[in-house]
Amino acid sequence: MSTTSPIILILGAGPRIGTSVAKAFAAKGYKVALASRKASETNNTADEIHIQSDLADPGTVADVFSQVKTSLGIPSVVVYNGSAVTANPPNDPLALQLAAFSKDFNINTVSAFVAAQQAVAGFAQLSDSAAKTFIYTGNIMNTAIIPPLLDLGVGKAATAHIIQSAASAYKDRGYKFYYGDQRKADGAAVYSAIDGDAHAKLYLELAEGKTQGPWQQTFVSGTGYKDFSAA
Repeated sequence: MSTTSPIILILGAGPRIGTSVAKAFAAKGYKVALASRKASETNNTADEIHIQSDLADPGTVADVFSQVKTSLGIPSVVVYNGSAVTANPPNDPLALQLAAFSKDFNINTVSAFVAAQQAVAGFAQLSDSAAKTFIYTGNIMNTAIIPPLLDLGVGKAATAHIIQSAASAYKDRGYKFYYGDQRKADGAAVYSAIDGDAHAKLYLELAEGKTQGPWQQTFVSGTGYKDFSAA
């Protein structure tokens, strides 16, 4: 088990944000663990492992951390990039079926909560110089309503509360918690115009920061962090 290189674990590692974040951290000397439903161990190398995981089942999250610890070591940076949504009629949000609501909430919030628990347990075993950073990929929906996307908004808002609470509670221990939220320059939602490289740049900056910054990291591609709270 390696103890010389820092390790990043990306849960919900997709082709845009996940891939960009993995490349950025690998370029800084990190070993990378990527967990996703379509992961294949045949792609594993000494510096990058792939773990198959379905975040709809929160009970599998602890096993992902265990596999990372066994193969690479304890991650000092954990990025939760899992997300799910089932559209509802815009004028009838409560028509959403309970099964879909529950499954999406598991992915958007419950598994993220378990991942944060596991991250903290690992951070406690790392040296003072380790990054000890947990980043949740969010969006504008913890502060705005998009009528056909009720369950996504519920999940993002709930997890934003977890991140805000953790950022306050653990900052004196040197643990950092962030909610990443890409916006347009005017503060509007980017919707599907997600910039993976912009996420990677911000996430690397947050990991390299020595102290907790604003927990809600609203940012603009090409600009970086921008506070829209007064908008």
